[in-house]
Amino acid sequence: MRDHFEIRDADVAGRIGRLEIPRADRTIETPALMPVINPNMLTIEPSRLASEFGVELLITNSYIIRQTDRLRKQALEEGLHELLEFDGAIMTDSGSFQLSEYGEIEVTTEEIVNFQYEIGSDIATPVDIPTPPNVSRKQAEDDLAITEQALADAEAIDVGEMLLNAPVQGSTYPELREQAGRHAARTDLDMFPIGAVVPLMNNYRYDELVTAVSAAKRGLDTDCPVHLFGAGHPMMLALAVAVGCDLFDSAAYALYARAGRYLTVSGTEHLEELDYLPCSCPVCTEQTPEKLREKDDETRERLLAEHNLYVTFEELRRIKQAIRSGNLLELVDRRARGHPAMYDGYRALLDHAAQLEAEDPVSKGTFFYTSPESARRPEVLRHHTRLERLSTPERLLLTEAGAPDTDEYDAAWRVLAPFGPFPRALSETYPFTAAVPDRPDRQGQIAAAEGVSRLVEANRETEFTLAISAWHVDALDVIPKQVRIKRIGEIGEQNERSENNTKHDE
Repeated sequence: MRDHFEIRDADVAGRIGRLEIPRADRTIETPALMPVINPNMLTIEPSRLASEFGVELLITNSYIIRQTDRLRKQALEEGLHELLEFDGAIMTDSGSFQLSEYGEIEVTTEEIVNFQYEIGSDIATPVDIPTPPNVSRKQAEDDLAITEQALADAEAIDVGEMLLNAPVQGSTYPELREQAGRHAARTDLDMFPIGAVVPLMNNYRYDELVTAVSAAKRGLDTDCPVHLFGAGHPMMLALAVAVGCDLFDSAAYALYARAGRYLTVSGTEHLEELDYLPCSCPVCTEQTPEKLREKDDETRERLLAEHNLYVTFEELRRIKQAIRSGNLLELVDRRARGHPAMYDGYRALLDHAAQLEAEDPVSKGTFFYTSPESARRPEVLRHHTRLERLSTPERLLLTEAGAPDTDEYDAAWRVLAPFGPFPRALSETYPFTAAVPDRPDRQGQIAAAEGVSRLVEANRETEFTLAISAWHVDALDVIPKQVRIKRIGEIGEQNERSENNTKHDE
């Protein structure tokens, strides 16, 4: 058990946690964003990040500090916190990014971890190999073996209260990501960054990002705090949290500002193309696009960076509230509509519904059916699995409408898309209090039909009748042939679907 990380709330695989950082004497609430600080180029001073943005944890590069004479001397003499003028917690990277960019660095894991300890880092990183996407499997395996040795080297160093990262690599091979996660979880290391995913994000390959993270999570233990290296664009944070990431680091706020780019939760805008600022942060309430364009380069970059941070932290707070309210997937669904690649990522997330279901709370707020993807959510899968445990009477009516005025059946269960059938006694329990459309779409009806099929297959001795309105032919094709199908009204039922949604609204 890792006693420095405690999960307090959860929804899907997303969680609100408490991360204790002993050396900094700080406890950080996750999900959390670490702004990236380049000690040679401060777009926003770390002291302002703390006082104005509430930043409690940031990340900087110990290799840059070590290789720069002025910075190394000051860090060793005064300490990292004094160098950056930041009294919160600081994570340091090791130079692995430079290794991936330039192919060679002049430092070992033992040297860089000891250096991170000497300058007062609170969370340190070994020299892992960030294997890019789409390399050969042999290269991915060879690189992973070097990373695993780096974890062993780091584990052997006495670092006192300083926490140590155990990066999870494996390129775009899910089985290697899972293997790397399992190996990292077996070490005595503390934090678990998923590395070498920046190329996937830069190329909008969010579906492959989700696949890589899901694989790593299968190897990691539930109590492992997971850091997604290089992720910080607000439009993808909800998706990343839903798949199980707890920490993020962002240089995007500064890099995008330097290029005149303005971040939003649905994508990136170019300042030159904006007529209005669609935000209410302090920067956007005091400026207009025209005024920003008239600023000198340094001022414009700083103001854009401030906006980019404001919108990012606002999204993190929104995500935390969604976890607390139990509607994180509805937020992910909305964000997925902002970009086709995000939509691919959302659908990839639902490909792992069985994995998500294992961590998803069994009861929470109202289930909102907001798109065809809602039919693939973990709650639907969970209900379908449980249908196989239910026993049924000799003659059972499954109906979208109210109970029939007839003794032809021994019982009448409700059918609600996308869940399918369930006993009426469960109508007031989650998720059957769902707010669903009065006109279910094709995917919702197919999911309901799959639920009917599961129940029928598990209860071969029961005589089933299904009373429905107008179902899509693809849904009807799923219904087993032994089920009698009738239309609403043929057995004197009263429709109650609208009543369910009205009740929720009230």
